[in-house]
Amino acid sequence: MPEISNELANALKKLDTPTVCNALEVVNPSRRTRGFNVKPFVCAHPELPSIVGFARTARIRAQHKPEQRSDTIGYYTYIAEGGPLPSIAVIQDLDDSPGYGALWGEVNTNVHYGLGCLGVITNGSVRDIPDSQPDFQMLAGMINPSHAFVHVLDWGGPVTLHGMEVSDGNLMHADLHGAVVIPLEDAANVVEEAQRIMARERILIEAAQRPDFSVEKIKEAQQRMADIH
Repeated sequence: MPEISNELANALKKLDTPTVCNALEVVNPSRRTRGFNVKPFVCAHPELPSIVGFARTARIRAQHKPEQRSDTIGYYTYIAEGGPLPSIAVIQDLDDSPGYGALWGEVNTNVHYGLGCLGVITNGSVRDIPDSQPDFQMLAGMINPSHAFVHVLDWGGPVTLHGMEVSDGNLMHADLHGAVVIPLEDAANVVEEAQRIMARERILIEAAQRPDFSVEKIKEAQQRMADIH
């Protein structure tokens, strides 16, 4: 399975997710309307920096007692050994009321982090926020107190949550704003385009922060911005 260099991963981590989306729609216009969440997530740790990792996908239920015992060790083996690290768990809750029971709390955040997983993105719920692994990011549909009958149904297949389609092994970028899938072949170009976008934006923002800012200053800034390409 393809990987990315530490240098490229670190460059992506320095970006916020909206900037990645901006760059990606220039680099790969077909991604302008897909590959990111279109409903908001609750972010458990908005103070954490962006995370970048490879998707480990799974589907869960919690509302009803499972008919058979879940293969917990098989699931954890997939998280630890199912592809390049670091990983990000991308979990689709299939219940009619997603989030009825939380898979994520004090225990699982620490277990997953210990297995090289940086965070979870789920339409389900999370809990134990103060006691969760402090460096483990959680983007979830909601915060709920119980785990009910939560269990993993299967893993490694395609999932869809909050309008975002994710396949096993996809490169993911996430922060307090949400998440986006980055096609591997676009990753390096996303970093380069993001630098150009930020340089252009900086010109207009700095102009707007001056006391003599006006519509004429916007026009001047736009002319300077056009020179960055």
